[in-house]
Amino acid sequence: MAQGKSDPNYKIAAENKRARFDYAIDDYIECGMILEGSEVKSLRVNSANIAESYAAVEDGELWLVNSYIAPYEQAKTFGHEERRRRKLLVSKKELSALWHDTQRTGMTLVPLVLYFNHHGLAQMKNGFAKGMK
Repeated sequence: MAQGKSDPNYKIAAENKRARFDYAIDDYIECGMILEGSEVKSLRVNSANIAESYAAVEDGELWLVNSYIAPYEQAKTFGHEERRRRKLLVSKKELSALWHDTQRTGMTLVPLVLYFNHHGLAQMKNGFAKGMK
């Protein structure tokens, strides 16, 4: 199924437009995210920022660090922490390749786009990047 305007579930929640200016993007990887209920509702109303965030491999897991998802107003009691670390979902084989690229070759994982795919699930597109400066 083609992604874009024809698909009612596909929606971009946040985009890091500055990343392509600051980094040389070599390759991409798409991964899922573990989110709480109020975070998903907040993303659906486009209140997120991934401009200052980065992804890191720590203790055999992939984490999204320093991303901002605004609190959802209707979730008074069961809200979420705005800048918490969020776990990204990748296979073990991809995780091994990510660790190798980030630790040995000096590459960085930069979040590019946070979106809802055609199934309505939150996905993140990360880029293998090397700093321009």
